[in-house]
Amino acid sequence: MARALPFLGGVRSVRGVRADFVPRIGGVPVTVDKWESLRKLKPAHRKRVTALGFVWDDLWRAEQVHGDGIAVVPRASGGAGRLLPNVDGLLTSGEQGALLGIYVADCAAIYLADRETGAMGLIHSGKKGTEQEIVLRAIEMMRSEFGTQVDDLEAAISPCIRPPHYEVDISVQIEGQLLGAGIPREQVTMSGVCTGAEVANYYSYRMESGKTGRMLALLGRKGDTPGA
Repeated sequence: MARALPFLGGVRSVRGVRADFVPRIGGVPVTVDKWESLRKLKPAHRKRVTALGFVWDDLWRAEQVHGDGIAVVPRASGGAGRLLPNVDGLLTSGEQGALLGIYVADCAAIYLADRETGAMGLIHSGKKGTEQEIVLRAIEMMRSEFGTQVDDLEAAISPCIRPPHYEVDISVQIEGQLLGAGIPREQVTMSGVCTGAEVANYYSYRMESGKTGRMLALLGRKGDTPGA
């Protein structure tokens, strides 16, 4: 079921791509322990995975250590529940059945979808990841691994914290990196939503002093595969 997420319009326009962004889930108590909060949110997140046409066991997730590590799935081997250690980005050739997932609470999730090859990427980029230009590393890996050309990419930047609730505007910095890499401006979209300003609808690590949940970004493919 399509939801009103305009910033995902370009990514969703790529043949076969399924994308979603799960905001705050009302009525679910959260704690300062990230993984405990995620266990409580899992039933709601599982429903959104199902609504996209996948099952939970299709989902690959990154440990997210605020670095620039990136893994290609399903070639990579992970821990329990397909959780890949020491990475903040996930790439796939677009193989059907592989669903990428990134958790955020103020940091940005960046969606990348290649119109020609079918390759996809989902990247976690906060202040440190943005400084390390993890999204540029992801684009270069998509080029070397899958033959991606930057002008074939659709990119989207999720809700994230912005000034005055944070000292830097990571979404603007990420947008600049995407455009600087050569992605056409009309193929780069960002939500414009500040998570710090809309805590009723989104989780914010900073505004809630760490006692918060996580939004879930999802990206996968069902149906037509470009290049097939």
